[in-house]
Amino acid sequence: MLEAKNVVKIFEGFRALDGATMTVPRGAVYGLVGPNGAGKSTLIRHLTGVYRPDSGELLLGGQPVWENPTVKRRMAAIPDDWYYFQQSSISEMAKLYEGMYPTFSRERYAKLREVFPLNDKMMIRRMSKGMQKQAAFWLTVSCMPEVLVLDEPVDGLDPVMRRQVWTLLLDDVSARGTTVLVSSHNLRELEDVCDHVGIMSRGRVLLERSLSELQDNTVKIQAAYVSAEEPALPAELQILHRSNVGRVYTYIVRGQREEILQRMQITEPLLLEAIPLTLEEIFIYEMGGEDYAVREIVL
Repeated sequence: MLEAKNVVKIFEGFRALDGATMTVPRGAVYGLVGPNGAGKSTLIRHLTGVYRPDSGELLLGGQPVWENPTVKRRMAAIPDDWYYFQQSSISEMAKLYEGMYPTFSRERYAKLREVFPLNDKMMIRRMSKGMQKQAAFWLTVSCMPEVLVLDEPVDGLDPVMRRQVWTLLLDDVSARGTTVLVSSHNLRELEDVCDHVGIMSRGRVLLERSLSELQDNTVKIQAAYVSAEEPALPAELQILHRSNVGRVYTYIVRGQREEILQRMQITEPLLLEAIPLTLEEIFIYEMGGEDYAVREIVL
């Protein structure tokens, strides 16, 4: 289990992390999402031991991450700005990774040649951004880590390679119980691979739940009425957003689907149905309370 507990980090008076707390369960694929500047990359750098917190704890399996080589060998990371030596090739970087990670597998490295169509003797700095990202996955997955931390992992990859990489990672989760923490703005893609989600804003984790629980707890309701005038809604409904086109009203409501539908019957709708929300919609409406709603601009 990978944990952050009340982590605070201040850069020149700016509170980048403001008591951030999160828990990534063992064997989970955890998606960390949030607007630009929310603190996602900063939190990831703390979890991987790059930054030292001003206060709070970063733990893996109950052991502190900061300046703990034994713990750090259990995790591998691909940051958004992946580091490599300027004159190095993939095979030379593989020697470096092999020296750092006792679990590095030469057998797996060789097998992954079939997945990543790269010349491992070529200098990495001569490769395109997408090729460099493939090289990062080739090396990192060969380490066979217990925990894999990814920041915008498939940015720059073509659709086929994106699917190949996700298949490779999910196979590791299934076969080896690898824990994956991934930060990305591509919420549609995260929805396909994650089983847990954390939403960050302003240096804090606002909420974290399993994806199924998150989707079950926020419902999109569509209701059609005889009149275009909206009827009085049950006061106990927690409505996050409402809109209408003519006599058809759409509500985003927090709560359980069946209970909401039952309570909505009092409005005597001609048509009433619940529609599953996407992760992107959940993110937008949850962030609406943080002054991050989508606004209409009149020019």
